[in-house]
Amino acid sequence: MNDNGRLISETAVHFERVLPGPTERVWEYLTSSEHLPGWLGPGKIEPRAGGLVDLLEGHIRGVVTRWKPPHLLTYTWNVFSPGETESRFPESYLTWELKPHGNDVQLMLMHRPMLHGFEAQTMMGWHTFLEMFAARLRGETPEPRETIMERNRLRYGVEQIKR
Repeated sequence: MNDNGRLISETAVHFERVLPGPTERVWEYLTSSEHLPGWLGPGKIEPRAGGLVDLLEGHIRGVVTRWKPPHLLTYTWNVFSPGETESRFPESYLTWELKPHGNDVQLMLMHRPMLHGFEAQTMMGWHTFLEMFAARLRGETPEPRETIMERNRLRYGVEQIKR
């Protein structure tokens, strides 16, 4: 051990999509408790820096660190199992950025840092949620989550969970 600082590299998952606009509508689908269940799952994001995040019935909990409607949202991402009051996983950050793209909106999603060994599962999950998000914005009913997840499991080479 010595007193020198050292550089540590982190892994991040990054997605970009072009979605039907306008930006304010995409923001509403991204942040509103009314729209979250249609693509991500039940939840609430308090609309302010310092606001609480509670998604998927407490499975994901965090705190809003940046709230700049309708363009930038960052919150901490902590995974909890039922009954846990403290997560056994390291905290990560989710950033959503929206930019005008003609009549559409360019969405950028960054999830970092990734827990080693969970990179493919994270990409599979976000790819699935983003497909559902885009379908909702187009006014369509998404395919069942399990169907999309299975397609993306194969896309990212995630082993099938034995039940």
